[in-house]
Amino acid sequence: MCHGVDGKGTGALANKSNPPTPDLTTPAFKKRLSDYPGVIVSSIILRPNGDLIPKTLRENGIKLSPYPWTIKDLRDLNEYMIGVISKK
Repeated sequence: MCHGVDGKGTGALANKSNPPTPDLTTPAFKKRLSDYPGVIVSSIILRPNGDLIPKTLRENGIKLSPYPWTIKDLRDLNEYMIGVISKK
């Protein structure tokens, strides 16, 4: 909904988040992810209240599960981001 199917930050909610949704496919973003493994996962954990993504979704009428991020969710996200980094 935010990054879009292509990961370019063109999803339906891309312009409604603050900060804006980044393009995950740019060389600069891939370098950042490569230089700082786990940066996406840690940024979710370290956000005030860990609530940036859920807040953006809720404010735009998206119903969310009442359950918080699990360790498996964060591991799955990290694995996904590794896939993003490795795509040329």
